[in-house]
Parts: sequence; structure tokens; C-alpha cells
Amino acid sequence: MTESSVRDKAPATTPDIVAMAERYPEPQEKPTYWRSRTRSLLKHAGLIAFGLVMLYPLLWMIASSFKPDAIIFREPGLWPTDVTLENYTEGWNALLHPFSHYLLNSAIIVAGSLVGNLVACSMAAYAFARLEFRGRGLWFAIMLMSIMLPIHVIIVPQYILFSELNWINTFLPLIVPKLLATDAFFIFLMVQFFRGIPRELDEAARLDGCGHFRIYFRIMLPLSLPALATTAIFTFIWTWNDFFSQLIFLTRPDMYTVPVALRTFIDATSESSWGSLFAMSIVSLIPIFLVFLFGQKYLVKGIATTGIK
Repeated sequence: MTESSVRDKAPATTPDIVAMAERYPEPQEKPTYWRSRTRSLLKHAGLIAFGLVMLYPLLWMIASSFKPDAIIFREPGLWPTDVTLENYTEGWNALLHPFSHYLLNSAIIVAGSLVGNLVACSMAAYAFARLEFRGRGLWFAIMLMSIMLPIHVIIVPQYILFSELNWINTFLPLIVPKLLATDAFFIFLMVQFFRGIPRELDEAARLDGCGHFRIYFRIMLPLSLPALATTAIFTFIWTWNDFFSQLIFLTRPDMYTVPVALRTFIDATSESSWGSLFAMSIVSLIPIFLVFLFGQKYLVKGIATTGIK
């Protein structure tokens, strides 16, 4: 037996034990079950409280839509003491046309905007993601910079242009620009998604004799359902809630959309119909709620898979 083996088998002395303890400290105790449970309960309680604070204005508006105008601001609680449905019946017929007329106007603009953004933005995104052309990087950078351009900068030139075309008080100023891929955010969204699709699929399609249009329609669009759904949901919500552009281009009462029609319930020179306003606001929120409810999974999947990092 050699000297080194004897040294290895010799019992460790006190200094050796101290040195090993300093080098390999004992792991700290993990939080107990009740401590982690308490933290989890406190976290969820805080989230619930924060959610209630965020939902309180909506709940108050729903409750106020069932109150007479005289007690809406006199009784700010969520539980009405006097329940009435007159706000809904009066608000539906309070304006020049039934409220369904303004819902139809908004639906026409939303439908045109949906078609325009889905078709034009997806085609522009395919060009940036798959085609090779001179100045592609420059044009892509200009497209991204247009996202930071506020609408107030371009609204006056747009109004002058559309006025010369006699498009004021028509739906064309709100629909035609969508057909020209003016929403850079959706182009960027789809470009990021298209870049995640393997190019081997394009090469295989070219071997079968497909051109760019068949690749776009047969391969890219079917695989881009999450990005298209995200574009459709955001377009619906933003167009349905748009007030500024619709107020500028639609000045005739029969052309009003839902946001502009809701504004007419408030009159600075006379008494405002707050109950009717709240009732019709609840009606106008129903389409947005349904779209978000049924499209939530596509919205989350689309944002998660578009490569925005």
C-alpha cells in the first residue's frame, strides 16, 4: 500500500471538515408549504383586487344604463334602487335614425377595412419577406418609420385629397386606404410570421411549377391563419372604436357610425341623455366582446408565433 493511498483513507481531521463546510455550504431551507401557500394567496388576491378596480367603470356603466337619469349621479353605487329599461328603448330611437342604422354603417366600414388589411397587408408582407428587389431594406425601414407617424400629421393632407375627389361623407376615405396597405403594423406582424415559415416549402412549390401568386395563396396564407386572425381582430376593434377619422370624414347625420352617434347624446348647451348614452354604449360593446371572446385563442397564438421579440 502506497503512502498516497494511506493518506486518502485516513480519517478527516477537524480543520479538513471546517474547510469542506466552508467550500460546500449546506443548502438553505426551502420555504415551507404554508409560506408558499400564503404568498400565492396574497398574489392572487392582489390580482383580483386590481382586476376589480379595472372593471369598476364598466360595471358602473352597466348599472347606470338601468337607472333613470335623475339618480345616475346621485346614487353612484353598482346596485340600482330603481331599475328601468327605458334607457334602451329611448336610446335606440332617440336620434334621427334607429341605432341599428349606425350599427350598420360601422359594420360596412369594418367589413371593408377587414378585407383591405387582410389582402393588401398580407401581399405587402409576402413581398418584403420572400421577394428580392432593389431597395427592399430601405422601403422596409420607411414602412417601419410610418408606424411612429401620428395620424394628426396626415389627416389634413388626406382631407384635402379626399375633398378634391368628392369622397367626403362617403365610406371611401375610411376603406380605400386599407386596400393600399397603409397599416404598417399589420405588415410588420405578417412579415415576422412569414419569415418563420421554412423556405424549403417555397422551393418545393417552385419545383412543382408554382409561381409567387400560387405560393402566396396555396402555402403562405393557409399557414398564416394565426397572423391573419390577429390582424382581423385588431382591425375590427380599432375600426369599430375609431372616432377621430370618422368624425372628420362623416359629417352628415345619416352617415354617422356608432362612436360618432354616441357623441350626439351629449349636448353641452342642453341636458344630456346619460342613461341612453350608457345603454347604447353597452350595445356597441357587444360586438367587440363577442369578437374577442371567440378569437382570443387565435389572438394569443398569433402574437406568440409572429416572432416579435
